[in-house]
Amino acid sequence: MSKKALRGRSLTIPEVKKLLESLGEEKLDQFQRRSLDYASKFSRIEPEKAETLVKALVEKFGLEEEEAIQVVNSMPESIEEIRVFLAGGRKIVEATKLQEILNLLDEYRKKE
Repeated sequence: MSKKALRGRSLTIPEVKKLLESLGEEKLDQFQRRSLDYASKFSRIEPEKAETLVKALVEKFGLEEEEAIQVVNSMPESIEEIRVFLAGGRKIVEATKLQEILNLLDEYRKKE
């Protein structure tokens, strides 16, 4: 029996973790278990916050959804780190805008 994808959507690592956990670990195949292990180790914020943060980065700062997802997945801690994710585009982002992005990320960062 082949499965057909109905639609595709990019997800953050925390969203993947939530999705795999909702399926139940006993129902996961080997690849899905490895993916859950990875997502558990590298989730930097809660899934609900990740989705909200991606939307904020897209709407407020004009990032592409894929760029915003990569920023949320890594949660950079400096302007230089943020530039790495935005360097692929042909647009130049102002330092003040990068600082605002960093401030927004700091608001969502997990308190440890």
